[in-house]
Amino acid sequence: MSPLFLVATLFMEQNELIPHLFRTEYSKIIAVLCKQFGIHHIEIAEDIAADTFLSAVENWSYKGLPANPTAWLYTVAKNKAKNYFAHFSVLNDKIKKEISHTAEQPVTEIDLSNINITDSQLRMLFAVCHPCISGESQVCLALRVLCGFGIDEIANAFLTSSETINKRLSRAKEKLRNENIPIELPSANEINDRLESVTTTLYLLFSEGYYSENNNAVLRKDLCLEAMRLTYMLVENPQTNQPFVNALLSLMCFHASRFEARVNENNELIFYQDQDETLWNRDLISKGVYFFKQSSQGNSLSRFHLEAGIAFWHTIKTDSKEKWENILQLYNKLLQLKYSPVAALNRTYALSKVNGKDAAIAEAEKINLASSPYYYTLLGELYKESDSVKAKLNFLKAMALAKTAADLQIIQRQLDTL
Repeated sequence: MSPLFLVATLFMEQNELIPHLFRTEYSKIIAVLCKQFGIHHIEIAEDIAADTFLSAVENWSYKGLPANPTAWLYTVAKNKAKNYFAHFSVLNDKIKKEISHTAEQPVTEIDLSNINITDSQLRMLFAVCHPCISGESQVCLALRVLCGFGIDEIANAFLTSSETINKRLSRAKEKLRNENIPIELPSANEINDRLESVTTTLYLLFSEGYYSENNNAVLRKDLCLEAMRLTYMLVENPQTNQPFVNALLSLMCFHASRFEARVNENNELIFYQDQDETLWNRDLISKGVYFFKQSSQGNSLSRFHLEAGIAFWHTIKTDSKEKWENILQLYNKLLQLKYSPVAALNRTYALSKVNGKDAAIAEAEKINLASSPYYYTLLGELYKESDSVKAKLNFLKAMALAKTAADLQIIQRQLDTL
């Protein structure tokens, strides 16, 4: 039985502090250890971090919480790292030779200062988002190594088995080791290209939470907040504080501002037009506006700029033609820059607000996403007022294709309104 499994089991018997600390500190310890030991020894770093929390569960159960739990964890993690190399001298000598050209501190000195933690996590972000592994694996590694998510949690997010996630993570780590990927920031010449891969991963991570297909949650705030935390870390660093990174953070802020209004007490999705505007978070909207202004520097336009613009207009609760014309134009530019069937469907809804539902139906039928429940849901919505028979037919097709309980609930509610 692995130390990590034991930790997870014992968490069930503890208060909320240890799970919270595990989420926030586990990934920090791993990042610092990986920066020092190199990507080849990521499993060692994970074992040391997991064993640290196992010690916390065992020790705090008998002696109570220490005055500073985080400092206690860091001290224990440092000692366990030192003991590991002291007790395995042969392995220690081997590792010293392998990492002598990358280690920034002596092996016995583990720096868990805030500055080094932030630097280590930033470097790890670029390592786990390296283009040598697939985008799906990048998101899995980011959730595991940088966000402290358990295997079961990641499996739920991807609607797959824990065994599949374990295999995916193992293959990704092996690929990073074989490619000898360094734990470092890219050079000035390549940082923008690498940033595209990193921001795409963070965008997918946020989307995984915002459009959750988990049957137990239509909105995974924890995934979204971790994506925002890591993106903010990029904005805070001068080397990675680029306009399109600010645009991505702005987009996330605008979407996150409507979290509380987006789901009801029964965990059912609330349609945008039915959301209670008083529940929108004005502070997050203001932050979104701030980062959106920051993103206007320079002369490049990214998909994140356009999507942030669309999200901004959705924070204005009005049904004016001006609003939807702006959204429509932004979608037009987005589709020219990067075509996406989902974006095309969303554009069709905006088109219905500007040019009427007949024009929108004609555009939607050109897209013809016959395998998507969202395509038929949109057609059903567009036909509702003019042809209830066609509306019902499309909603029933959508229901047949729906994959989650949340989607089925939404479609049923639409059928009930006919």
